[in-house]
Parts: sequence; C-alpha cells; structure tokens
Amino acid sequence: MQHINLIAAVVAGIVGYFPGGLWYSKAMFLRRWAVDMGIDLDNPPAGKGHGPKIAIGVVTSIIAAIVFALIAGPAPALHPTLLLAVAIAGLIGSAFAIQYLFEERSLAFWAINAGYHLLQFVIFALVLALWP
Repeated sequence: MQHINLIAAVVAGIVGYFPGGLWYSKAMFLRRWAVDMGIDLDNPPAGKGHGPKIAIGVVTSIIAAIVFALIAGPAPALHPTLLLAVAIAGLIGSAFAIQYLFEERSLAFWAINAGYHLLQFVIFALVLALWP
C-alpha cells in the first residue's frame, strides 16, 4: 500500500461531507429533491433525528476520501487530481443513472444527487492536492 497523508484524507472527508447541508437545504435543492423522495416538507415524517445519519455520513465520507487518496497517490498534483475527481464522480453519476432509470426517478433528482458527489470529490481533490 502506498503512503498517503492520512490526516489530509480525513480532513478532506470531513470537509467534503458538510457542503451537503447547504446542497440539500431549502436555499438550494431540498424542495425538488423532496418531491422525488415523496416527502411533504410541510408535514415531514417523524424520525429519530439526523444525528446518527450525520455520524455515519461523515464516516463514509472519510472512507471515500481515504480511498480517493490511495488512488490519487502521495503528494498529488492539482490538475490530475481534479480530473480524477471528475472521473470518479462520473462513475458515481453513471451508477445513479442506471438505478434511477429503473426506479423512475427524475433527471433533476439524478442531477441533484450526482452533482453533490461531484462537489464532494472536487473538495477531496482540492484538500489533498493543496495540503501543505
């Protein structure tokens, strides 16, 4: 296994996760996303809260960033690392497209979810490539 900057990868995972809070907010894409999810924002389903989901989301984002760092290699350069981020987001988006096609989800739903992961992986790339 090649050497990576584990601290940078963990920071990338944390930093890459939290823009989702804005991405899926009422200020951005929550309303359209909720339509496809069948969620009435005026009468949301009762739940256990977001705490456990956020914790699991952060952990999985960190795992994704570590795997991304392993693929990018030690001391990755900015341009190729950004290209790698776009390529991986393309794989994720393609997988979503196949699944959403058969789930009969909308193109907007696909764009919202795939777009968030593009943003997430670009953030991973920026943190890893620009880390001192």
